[in-house]
Amino acid sequence: MPDHFYIYPTYLGRERTRKDGRRVPAALALADLTAEEIVAAAQHLGFKAELESDKQYPRTAGSFDGRVKVVKKGTVTKAAFLRTVAGELARRRAAGGKK
Repeated sequence: MPDHFYIYPTYLGRERTRKDGRRVPAALALADLTAEEIVAAAQHLGFKAELESDKQYPRTAGSFDGRVKVVKKGTVTKAAFLRTVAGELARRRAAGGKK
């Protein structure tokens, strides 16, 4: 069992459908999300996160949006992490004024 999991911005993107790769409910999804934002939010939540900017989501060939390598912590699942980080990103954007 790997000690990490990968997060692509597509997983949290509002412009994507579940069929296209979004993994959170539409109410938690965010527009114009970057891998850098995910790294910052994950690190703020206490996770060790590393940006891999030269990677692409397999379903979007030719679009190198990057991905985030997150080291697992405790018994947190990938799905639970995605919901938590989506909430943190929404809070950060509300505080910073970005939509």
